[in-house]
Amino acid sequence: MKIRLSDKEKMFWWCAGGVLFTAILGTVLHFLYEWTGESGVVKPISAIDESTFQHMKIMYFPMLIFGVIQWCFLRHEKPCFWLVKLVGIMVALTLIPTLFYTYNGAFGRSPDWLNITIFMVSAIGGYGVEYLLFERKREGNKWCNLAFLGVVALGVLFVVFTYLPPDVPLFKSPV
Repeated sequence: MKIRLSDKEKMFWWCAGGVLFTAILGTVLHFLYEWTGESGVVKPISAIDESTFQHMKIMYFPMLIFGVIQWCFLRHEKPCFWLVKLVGIMVALTLIPTLFYTYNGAFGRSPDWLNITIFMVSAIGGYGVEYLLFERKREGNKWCNLAFLGVVALGVLFVVFTYLPPDVPLFKSPV
């Protein structure tokens, strides 16, 4: 017996799987630089310190990798895939500093359990927005295809700022 999922159910499971994938790979990337003896090979994609920027980086790369996997399966069904993915990534990346600095501004510190919660809420927020946007029926256009360049540009910025971080608090490790 073959179970048929509706498009809505299918997208729900894709997004739920994305949250799980991002949580697992994000956790690995959080510790990978330290585990590899500060290897230059993993430095561009893993957290190298405890700055907010590094936590945003370990959100971006799992979402990108999962996006490529999703795209392989959904590219024919979702013509604006990369535009939706770009919006989802931007939501998740915006939630991390927004929640972190709001909490720290109010209470002056954030325990590890709260930082993990902020990461998870941000992932759920990003994939939740994707789920809602994927439900909208839209035709592909040049902007949908150009959105992939936006996703790639974010990755380039994460790598560049890993090696050349601006002198602002977002890039400074509190440890």
